[in-house]
Amino acid sequence: MKIRFWGARGSLPVSGEKYIRYGGNTTCVDIRTAGGKVIIVDAGTGIRELGNQLLEEGIYEYSMLFTHAHWDHIMGFPFFLPLYSRKTKIEVFGCSSTQKTVSEIIKGTMTTPNFPINLEDINATIHFGGVCPRNFLLDGILVEPIPLNHPNGGHAYKFTESEKSFVFLTDNELGHKHPGGASREEYLEFSRGAELLVHDAEYRPEEYKKTKGWGHTVFTEALSLAMEARVKRFGLFHHNVERTD
Repeated sequence: MKIRFWGARGSLPVSGEKYIRYGGNTTCVDIRTAGGKVIIVDAGTGIRELGNQLLEEGIYEYSMLFTHAHWDHIMGFPFFLPLYSRKTKIEVFGCSSTQKTVSEIIKGTMTTPNFPINLEDINATIHFGGVCPRNFLLDGILVEPIPLNHPNGGHAYKFTESEKSFVFLTDNELGHKHPGGASREEYLEFSRGAELLVHDAEYRPEEYKKTKGWGHTVFTEALSLAMEARVKRFGLFHHNVERTD
């Protein structure tokens, strides 16, 4: 399994010389399986550059997963260039965590007058796989979802291949329980022993006094979770728009 992050910024994209190292694009993750299959997680603004890379590589078949429907995780979808090729085939998955289905959420990003092209008018073939079960296989990788502690709900995912796991826990608040969310103990067990844990780390401790309940975590709490879970590698994610390199 190879993992590449095309966007790690939270809430909205930023640009400029202050953001070169860690980037300004919003959430998009590219996972390559041992067999060369492509799994895309979320369609923030980072998906535009990923799309260009996939076309350069001549890859036109992908699976796509969504954590939740907030704008910074879907706003790049219409600018994913492979959508406009007849060669492209996409299998889309998403857990039932909002009032709308995944297909409705995606269609909402390409609806006039907000965007000039409707989803029905693109050239790619898209199949919506429906809501995800507790655990399922995707391109040879075991995918395990867990509910997020986040406004309006959502799901994090654990990807396991050849007994090595990548846990992606963005937009998750460890210090506050949201309706439908899991407990800290459940996140701890979910992450235990992972090869890589990437967790939301948007706030500093002093900022959290005003932002508790907003659905994001203090970086020190995320680090504590990683240490308790004894993960091998840990990554901070969902960088605040005010953070610079």
